[in-house]
Amino acid sequence: MKYRGVIFDIDGTLVDSNEAHVRAWVQAFADEGLKVEAPQVRPLIGMGGDQLVPRLTGIEKGDPVYQRLSEGWKTHFLNDELKGLRPQPGVRALLETLQERGLKLIVGTSAEAALVDQLLEIAGARDLLPERTTASDVEASKPEPDIVQAAVHKLGLPAGEVLMVGDTPFDIESARKAGVDAVALRCGGDDRFDGAVAVYDSPQDWLDQLDRSPLT
Repeated sequence: MKYRGVIFDIDGTLVDSNEAHVRAWVQAFADEGLKVEAPQVRPLIGMGGDQLVPRLTGIEKGDPVYQRLSEGWKTHFLNDELKGLRPQPGVRALLETLQERGLKLIVGTSAEAALVDQLLEIAGARDLLPERTTASDVEASKPEPDIVQAAVHKLGLPAGEVLMVGDTPFDIESARKAGVDAVALRCGGDDRFDGAVAVYDSPQDWLDQLDRSPLT
């Protein structure tokens, strides 16, 4: 088998949280008197705030307004949205099967460690994914390659032996820049997957077709 390690995105991939992020960002912008609507935010979900906010408003990371927007998003996401999130279909069964086949698994994210733990708890996968990247490991979020490069380094494998699993075009772009192949899942609500080596509806759909997938 070509691949020996798999990097998993969380939002949209393991947890059905993309629309929750849209709502949290729209409210954070509104709190600052900025009229940014959901159709503007939705295509950029999958980027970190350091990429999303400048593209929508021109406000850069060093600006105090950026800091308030970032804190506002986090507050709305944690207080208003987190309790309603659900795991994507088949998450735990897929991870268990990949581990049984000897693959090394890691989470690739630029989120803060505490939020990562909460999302993995919702996914029912915290015990299966103890290895992860977090905000402290990267300078820039997706679509920059920092997250994937950090995850590859932690896996201790060559990039060509690692597969990235995500649900947005930014996961695929980040993986490509790091020299890593990508599998895309439609369950996050996106379908812009040029460059993915395979596309499935959900973790369960990939599991159902695992013996005919890039992990054969």
